[in-house]
Amino acid sequence: MLSDDVLYLTVRELGERIRAKQISPVELTESYLDRSQKVGPQLNAYVTLTHDLALAQAKQAEAEIAGGNYRGPLHGIPYAAKDLLAVKGYKTTWGARAFHDQAFDYDATVIEKLNAAGAILIGKAAMIELAGGMGYRYASASLTGPAKNPWNTAYWTGGSSSGPGAIVSAALAAFAIGTETWGSIVCPSAFCGVTGLRPTFGRVSRHGAMACAYSLDKIGPMARSAEDCALVLAAIAGHDPLDRSSLPENEAAFAYPPPEPKPRRTTHAAQPAPTTPLRIGWLTNAWQKPNAEVASLTRAAVELLQRNGMRLADAKLPDGPYEAATGTILSAENAAAFRKFLVEGRAVDLTDPLGRIGGYVHQQVSADDYMLALQIRAIFQERVDKLFDDFDVIAAPSLPVAATKLDANIETDLAFPDPLGGIGNLCGLPAISVPCGFAAANLPVGLQFLARVRYDRVLVAIASLFQQHTQWHQQRPPV
Repeated sequence: MLSDDVLYLTVRELGERIRAKQISPVELTESYLDRSQKVGPQLNAYVTLTHDLALAQAKQAEAEIAGGNYRGPLHGIPYAAKDLLAVKGYKTTWGARAFHDQAFDYDATVIEKLNAAGAILIGKAAMIELAGGMGYRYASASLTGPAKNPWNTAYWTGGSSSGPGAIVSAALAAFAIGTETWGSIVCPSAFCGVTGLRPTFGRVSRHGAMACAYSLDKIGPMARSAEDCALVLAAIAGHDPLDRSSLPENEAAFAYPPPEPKPRRTTHAAQPAPTTPLRIGWLTNAWQKPNAEVASLTRAAVELLQRNGMRLADAKLPDGPYEAATGTILSAENAAAFRKFLVEGRAVDLTDPLGRIGGYVHQQVSADDYMLALQIRAIFQERVDKLFDDFDVIAAPSLPVAATKLDANIETDLAFPDPLGGIGNLCGLPAISVPCGFAAANLPVGLQFLARVRYDRVLVAIASLFQQHTQWHQQRPPV
């Protein structure tokens, strides 16, 4: 089996070694599977290991690469997918006891795209039941039990992409695919000390994914670095006619590395393009009372960028009821997505006490309230877009706290206003969370950047610059 030093390499580094035939895709897959079998159960990280599929894909990748058919940087790279993505031949439980036997006879579009890129699926990652859309109070709201944080197993990984956070953090796979409706990529990435990218809404197809809230759901990568996230996004982005919210191809496609600009014909010698420092807006109203350690570490992180040539100034989110609007949209769309489930009275089979009643509460949202929330969304999309006239990215702590204990009541221990998550998801903005230090109990802290719609590349650039000057993303948990 390959050493942990190899398993903790980035996607970029693994891909380069595979292409140079220094690492075998089969040996790499076997090594991740072995580590996943040993460590995964300790963390409640997986629902299912796709052992036979993974080995078949690894052997195919190895044969193709040996024959000179190299598909790109994900060819031969093992990954895990959140268990709300359909995979033909395997159960897709949506993290819930009520759907423990559910299976689909097709692959989600994201899985198809990763298959085409030559990536190797080694498992279906654990998650909060039904992605937490009906509400939940405890980390135990999952078919597989509470996902344990690799940095300190007395603490939670965050939800609802709880398994992907543990898997990437503990090097059980090279990357994972998570989803976000309101914080479900950013939160576990921050809690687990990994990098997570929430793409622009509509950039990645949701076909074959469980719907939590139709106009809020997004699918994105969680990995060791911003560059890794960009490599994965390049493979899974693009228009899909099977997803009605999918952006047109010229807006959905994402290339990484970005194509070189074509030189313009001129009678004079070509002049180098001007380089303008990125403008960072530090949000002063993202969180009411962030933990002192979190506030100090994240502020120091953006000041490091300032010392390396970036412009830094205070910024403020526009005032307004965007959290209420986002919550109203989520509730109404969640109730619609699970209409049959609720009518049949199957919510009683959910693990969490709040989840058992939350869907019925959601059904009480009126058409008037839903339409008003949509009107508020349109207003705030305009207001937030104007904010980016002054800044290339806005920044804040990913969360105002580090990870909470496994037995914490999320309704009370994580009960704080979240204007950044509300307005970011309401407006479909891309975001990236990067590790930037450690708080008490050896728990990671995350720094979050947001950008204008379709400016995902700017996020990758600023996060990659930060990671060039720091080593937080290279730290390993004690598992």
